[in-house]
Amino acid sequence: MSELLKISLPDGSVREMPLGSTPADVAAAIGPGLAKAALAAKVDGELVDLTRPFTADAQLALVTSRDEAEALDLARHDYAHVLAEAVQALFPGTQITFGPSTDDGFYYDFAPKDRPFTEEDLPAIEAEMRKIIQADKPLRREVWSREQLISRWKQQGESFKAEWAAELPGDEPLTVYWSGDDWLDMCRGPHLPSTGKLDAQAFKLTRVSGAYWRGDQNNAMLSRIYGTGWLNKKQLDAHLTRLEEAAKRDHRKLGGEMDLFHLQQEAHGSVFWHPKGYLIWRELEAYMRRAIDGAGYREVKTPQVMDARQWEQSGHWGKYRENMFVIPDEVPNTEDEGPVISGEADWMALKPMNCPAHVLIFRQGIKSYRDLPLRIYENGCCHRNEPHGALHGLMRVRQFTQDDAHIFCREDQIVAEVRAFCELADRVYKDFGFTYSIKLALRPEKRFGSDADWDKAENELRNAVIEAGLATEEYGWEELPGEGAFYAPKLEWHLTDAIGRTWQVGTIQSDRVLPERLDASYIGEDGEKHRPVMLHRAIFGSYERFIGILIEHFAGKLPVWLAPVQAVVATIVSDADGYAADVAEQLKAAGIRTETDCRNEKINYKVREHSLQKVPHLLVVGKREAEEGTVAVRTLGAEHQKVMPLAEAIAMLKAEATPPDRR
Repeated sequence: MSELLKISLPDGSVREMPLGSTPADVAAAIGPGLAKAALAAKVDGELVDLTRPFTADAQLALVTSRDEAEALDLARHDYAHVLAEAVQALFPGTQITFGPSTDDGFYYDFAPKDRPFTEEDLPAIEAEMRKIIQADKPLRREVWSREQLISRWKQQGESFKAEWAAELPGDEPLTVYWSGDDWLDMCRGPHLPSTGKLDAQAFKLTRVSGAYWRGDQNNAMLSRIYGTGWLNKKQLDAHLTRLEEAAKRDHRKLGGEMDLFHLQQEAHGSVFWHPKGYLIWRELEAYMRRAIDGAGYREVKTPQVMDARQWEQSGHWGKYRENMFVIPDEVPNTEDEGPVISGEADWMALKPMNCPAHVLIFRQGIKSYRDLPLRIYENGCCHRNEPHGALHGLMRVRQFTQDDAHIFCREDQIVAEVRAFCELADRVYKDFGFTYSIKLALRPEKRFGSDADWDKAENELRNAVIEAGLATEEYGWEELPGEGAFYAPKLEWHLTDAIGRTWQVGTIQSDRVLPERLDASYIGEDGEKHRPVMLHRAIFGSYERFIGILIEHFAGKLPVWLAPVQAVVATIVSDADGYAADVAEQLKAAGIRTETDCRNEKINYKVREHSLQKVPHLLVVGKREAEEGTVAVRTLGAEHQKVMPLAEAIAMLKAEATPPDRR
């Protein structure tokens, strides 16, 4: 009699299965419906193929399309392999390299035999992929020896795969997956049972780009083909609609149309703010100053350039050195002023963050326990040497300004301070019309500080959110293992925009490491020195990125209080020019940012032009309005205009132009 294994299922039931049986066998034993729906399995928490045999008693959870996260990742991984198979079928001699899944799809890197791939190749590749999917080819796993694998790749002329196989750890099982009996790729897996489990109408190839082998610009240039892949066509169509809407809302496009900012090579990664764009910045800055003044913060300004020794002592030199802009000190160092940093004792660096400078301010003078909490705020300009390829409009820049603050507090004050920050952030995000979720990013594998300190810090953040009533399903509360900073866990605020995208912006981190490394202390009630805890916090994150998010969230139609031009007075006929000037003056006197348009153009032309500029209100005036003291108000996005007395229009605009925290 063969040995029976006990396979425990999520509902608490146990199935006895013969040694060598598979998750697919369990699914079939439960019922034909589940056998058809099953895509993969979790065996003792590990995601595996349905055909992987059990070797011992195990906990089993079968993965179906209802388990969307796992199912999507599996599908996208398989779409990448089908893409590679299709390309090699259409373009013999093409070498394959790697093809991972991404957040919304997949890509694969190729070394073409004759020429780089282009967008014109994509329809034919898509058609070939559909043939492979419709053939429902079984995906079969095999374990090979290193020598067998390298020999195979060399015989096939796959020099890139052979190079990679030669470098894999000797004790690691090397696995390949067959697609049918005629194509294979090296892969850890897992995979779906067959290509037919993919939906042939639920993917689309999107673009082609260049990519260096192994990401090194000294290596060969490859052709990278990107695609988006989903579980069904409905999901794909929804995604393509989101992409179309996102393209309309692209802050770079709207920023140009609205004359807000521009970027150019002469200052790669930095923003040239135009007057209208900087008006938005100033309104945000004024809003945030009112918020932090009301919350008891004290604003400071710290140097842009600091000695490299300071960054070494803080720990940032070892973590961020490659992303820092470093310059030599102009003054020769004639005396021993401290430790040499890898031969760079006389180097300075543009600050990539503000925290060490705020510790230096805290250290000026003796601090007592009565001085705490001390909340230090700075609109701090920072620089980080981001790679060229990572730069993206306002969303990823090299020079940016943070609404940055650090709260120095006692141990017994931490939860109250974090809770107060949670409540402040809640008010701010609601003023801008955002909903959000809160995540707790926990200790990473590589970190400073003791486990005991990390335990304290994580519990303090967790308890503060619970006390603030935000650790709920409504606020998307979630804990993220391994995603904290190297010196502290952090709470993250993820905003949801008008088309459902999420943006991580605000954070607060509970840090015991930096005060220790930079020797910050206060005199306690017992007369002894104690270390403060340092809470790092921001709400906007950076002004540049937050403005980019606002532009895309509102599709350029910013709330009136943020709009660079809040009203335009436009004439129908030249006889109304004098009245238009008088209307504009009264609007300006009421604090409304106003322009006049008395050009000899048709009113429909003026309406279209100012609509493109996303001006919230157009006040149209002609002879009748001048005689009656009225204006015809055309509101952006409204179908009809409304004629009203000038005083009423001014009152309406003044109310809308008032920032939400002043209403």
